[in-house]
Amino acid sequence: MKKSIFFICLLQIATSLCYSQQKPVPYGNNPSAGKYYNIRGIKMYCEVYGEGKPLLMIHGNGGSISAFRKNIPYFAKKYKVIAVDSRAHGKSTDSKDSLSFEMMADDFSALLDTLHIDKSYVLGWSDGGINAILLAMRHPDKVIKFASTGANLWPDSTALTPATWKAMRDQYNSDKNKPRTTAIEKNNWKVFMLDWLQPNIPLSALKAITCPALIICGDRDLIPVEHTNLIFQSIKKGFLWVVPNSGHGTLIEHTDDFNKKVDDFFMLNSF
Repeated sequence: MKKSIFFICLLQIATSLCYSQQKPVPYGNNPSAGKYYNIRGIKMYCEVYGEGKPLLMIHGNGGSISAFRKNIPYFAKKYKVIAVDSRAHGKSTDSKDSLSFEMMADDFSALLDTLHIDKSYVLGWSDGGINAILLAMRHPDKVIKFASTGANLWPDSTALTPATWKAMRDQYNSDKNKPRTTAIEKNNWKVFMLDWLQPNIPLSALKAITCPALIICGDRDLIPVEHTNLIFQSIKKGFLWVVPNSGHGTLIEHTDDFNKKVDDFFMLNSF
């Protein structure tokens, strides 16, 4: 009997060690979950996790799917998570000279069509939050509800903190005349210019949003709370959450609370 208990304990320890040594999922570079799709003239990369109602996740400027590495595991337990690299970001290609948020929102609509998804929940961070807003405006039939954190509607020192806007202005002035010969240099400049010149969304245009929207920012965000409040007030079915003790990375700095509150909003509207 004692020998049996001893061997059972050894088996449990070995199993525990095996699980503890498993490599973390390489979100954004996971061949088992990733695939390229031909979307509006580009090759768009996305990874799909879990089963259930679809949830589209859209990252921010210069980011990729990996931005949601702390969120995908939670949501994949009950949703079909569609994590995507935006046009000109991550593994998604884009050889065109121009880039706009409207173009990107139309990409996501086309991706949902390609995946045979009629409508989806949407979670967007930073530029992805802007894309979530525009997707709900331009393709209202595609969005069940969306959560947008750290989004702005125009590119100036009222929609960004003065320090953030000054840093962008300084970078623009410093880099605008530099030669860009490689594809990577040209792409990086195009992505920077996206935020320097855009978005340009009037508050009145938010009336086109018909679905419930959770508008989020940190109380120390790069986006002033006052600007986030204007977005919330302009959406008929808008809800506001200012995350205490948080900067721009609400979903990373307060992962557990963020995941639960966004999930509650999607499911119950209680948070």
